Amino acid sequence: MTLERRTFIKGSAGAAVLGGPFAGFTALPADAAGRRPKFEALVPIPDERDGQVRLHLPQGFRYRSFHDTESPVELDDGTNLPGRHDGMGAFRGSRRSPSARRQHNSILVRNHELNNPDVSRGETYDHFGPGKPYDAAARGGTTTVETTPHGRVVSSFTSLNGTMMNCSGGIMPWGSWVTCEETVNGPDVAPDFTGASNVPLQKPHGYVFEVPASADPERGQSNRKPITRAGRFAHEAVSFDPVDGYLYLTEDNFAFPSGFYRYKPRRNPMQVGHLDNEGDLQMLAVEGEPNAHLEAGQPRNAKYQVTWVDIDDPDKVFPYTPGEPARTSNDKALTFVGDQGRERGAAHFSRLEGQVYDDNVVYFTSTQGGGPAETGPDSSGGYGNGQGQVWAYHTRAEKLSLVYQSPNRETLDFPDNVTTSPRGTLVLCEDNSDDNYLRGLSRNGKLWDIALNRLRSSTGADRSGDEFAGSTFSTDGHTLFVNIQASRGLTFAIWGPWHKIHV
Repeated sequence: MTLERRTFIKGSAGAAVLGGPFAGFTALPADAAGRRPKFEALVPIPDERDGQVRLHLPQGFRYRSFHDTESPVELDDGTNLPGRHDGMGAFRGSRRSPSARRQHNSILVRNHELNNPDVSRGETYDHFGPGKPYDAAARGGTTTVETTPHGRVVSSFTSLNGTMMNCSGGIMPWGSWVTCEETVNGPDVAPDFTGASNVPLQKPHGYVFEVPASADPERGQSNRKPITRAGRFAHEAVSFDPVDGYLYLTEDNFAFPSGFYRYKPRRNPMQVGHLDNEGDLQMLAVEGEPNAHLEAGQPRNAKYQVTWVDIDDPDKVFPYTPGEPARTSNDKALTFVGDQGRERGAAHFSRLEGQVYDDNVVYFTSTQGGGPAETGPDSSGGYGNGQGQVWAYHTRAEKLSLVYQSPNRETLDFPDNVTTSPRGTLVLCEDNSDDNYLRGLSRNGKLWDIALNRLRSSTGADRSGDEFAGSTFSTDGHTLFVNIQASRGLTFAIWGPWHKIHV
């Protein structure tokens, strides 16, 4: 794809279908024709770290990259920073920036999505960073970074280690980040799609963990205890409804139908300041339509009344003998929780990814939703035949609405992580194998480009296909932080006249 493929695309006019800050989004039918974009080019902007061009942005914007693991990076606690920077949350720091005295620094809690090692390349089963890991043989986790509004790192340390495939997560209103394991690997489960052995692992995986957001290396440590009652499945992201006290969870089960879940802790986290592990898990179903195929292309302004079905056994650990290959297949473990819900009529989605809560609405993306209905699992191309959907669940009314459906890959191609700007714009990260953009989706149904990846490695290799991930605004809205999710990951701080581009 070329830069000119699209920069400003307007959805067809239609009546408002949503409440909350995104009232007026237009839901496009699956066969809607893409419109030729009005050209408003992003332009090459040099990175303030070293003058290299890594992003194309609108005129007037600036950025600085940091924690670029193409070269070794050591954190303040001695951690050799891993790559695969993924989901991330920004919190208000206590210190004011010396270069922008009216603004506070930001505290970022950042995921690192590492799976079992590739032993053929000399990688080992070993955790990163100091402190006692959840599983000493697992390589994922989170790091915490304090940064100025212009991307200068103040401090950094490991805040969770010994987890796996930490994909996305969610910001909790009491000041924590919840990180999600997108895997069900463990010593009780046979190898996943990589074929790497799970025998060296010491603990089951497939959970969510809570990480306090603090620039203090002691107070900012996770307790390394999984919230097992919130389910063992391929978690992607979470968001929290402070009114009803539900934690909403998306599942990205690549080859199989994915589900949309909610977890109700026994004690209100808004009062106790954390998620407990004594609650109940449920899965979304469409009222009167058992096993609704929501991965399929939807009609314009599609709406569904929702009901919730119980998951009786959310945390299954399968029989195994330590030191020996497990007999339970990875596919069985991946579908164990979701199959319980589908037996009771839960809906089918395609690869649910990022989500965000805003004004009694949970917005979430379906990466491959919107095409012809699936007839069964697809381990090669993934479950779903479309280019992406954005959904909204209205927590008070218990209704599900289609917000946006991509008509073709030139318009929107595989939306993944998502956040909202202070002005109510939805910011989408694309995850495909061609050009990857940050996209804006406005209240009146307009879709446009915010940033384009133009990375090149130190050897000159093209890295424009590396995906954006972890988009999150500083609490004052000044800076958009976003990652490049790759083995050689890095983080960007982007700032400029957001109001001029309606973000």
